Amino acid sequence: MTPVLRWAFGAFFFLYFAYVGLVSPYASLFFLDRGFSAIEIAVLMSMLQITRIVGPFSWGWLSDYLSNRIGIIRVCACLAAGVFVLIFFLQSYISFFIWMFVLHTILSSQMPLGETATIHALYKDNSFDKRYGRLRLWGSVGFITMVLIAGELFQRKGIELYPYVGVIVLCALALITFCLHEPKMERRKMVKGELITVLLNPDVRWFLLSGFFMIFAHASLYVFYSLYLANLGYDKFEIGLFWALGVAAEVLFFYYQNKLLSRLDAEVILQGAFGIGVIRFILIAFAPVTSALILAQVLHAATFAAHHSAATKLLQRWFTGPLQARGQAIMATVSYGLGGTIGGLCAGWIWDLSQPRDVFVMSALACGLAGMAIQKMRPRRYPTRKS
Repeated sequence: MTPVLRWAFGAFFFLYFAYVGLVSPYASLFFLDRGFSAIEIAVLMSMLQITRIVGPFSWGWLSDYLSNRIGIIRVCACLAAGVFVLIFFLQSYISFFIWMFVLHTILSSQMPLGETATIHALYKDNSFDKRYGRLRLWGSVGFITMVLIAGELFQRKGIELYPYVGVIVLCALALITFCLHEPKMERRKMVKGELITVLLNPDVRWFLLSGFFMIFAHASLYVFYSLYLANLGYDKFEIGLFWALGVAAEVLFFYYQNKLLSRLDAEVILQGAFGIGVIRFILIAFAPVTSALILAQVLHAATFAAHHSAATKLLQRWFTGPLQARGQAIMATVSYGLGGTIGGLCAGWIWDLSQPRDVFVMSALACGLAGMAIQKMRPRRYPTRKS
């Protein structure tokens, strides 16, 4: 992968996650400013996860069928920018509901296909372990940059600037996709039943189940951690610092991940990430003091970054050739779609019926279940296949 192409993929990750850093913390505030109730806002925000249940696999199937991932990424990025512009003309709640669903169904294509194109290009020149983390970390940088800049902007100028920031970010994302390229894909007919054969592999099913439980565990973090910290007496600036610390730890892991991925099998890294996840959520639940919470945020390097990189590498063992995009999409659907949605619902139910710490006890148990699932995988008897 040439330096120019690495720059393009890095910029792609930066801009996509800059959008995530805009919508995740601030869309709910924009909807509140429009006069919607808490339950109406909750339904609108749920579109971020619900559209990941079906969307990624549909886009993955289409890209494998057409053997043209980059083309679909470009079309969807341009469509998303166009759909976002409609925010200036929306008035009713139902119009915002339809808008959120359509917009994030389109955007659900970007990460599975973008990840697959990046991995394909890196595997072609045998540089996945060395380069992937250093490209992917730009997503983390984009997220934290947007959270901090948009937060300051909205504090000074008002949340009504939210639509303008969204248009700028998505238009920039659409433009950068025209700089993306990947090595020519092997043109091979899709074999009927080929995907089912892979999914019938017990190792694949245990792996996907572990991903489900890991993102299930993290749903409580994404939904309730800020509120949990506020209940403990931390102010908004301090809460922002906790989140920034977690993302900084994530960036450091991505930058230096080659030292770990080149020495340990992906399964071993996953087992470690799940074990550290148990420790992290136990600390949050039962040791809510500043020093322990700081340590818990540093452990985000393992529970998110190490888990993501190892899972991405492991997917290449089973989902190769015309199955690559669908493999990434299935992982996104099972983990972030189903796991994130169900985990968030369970966390909300526990938060209402019990004390806040029990939400994170649930997360620790889910990490334990993820570890049990990955331990069910058979010992590896064959080398990782290259795409």
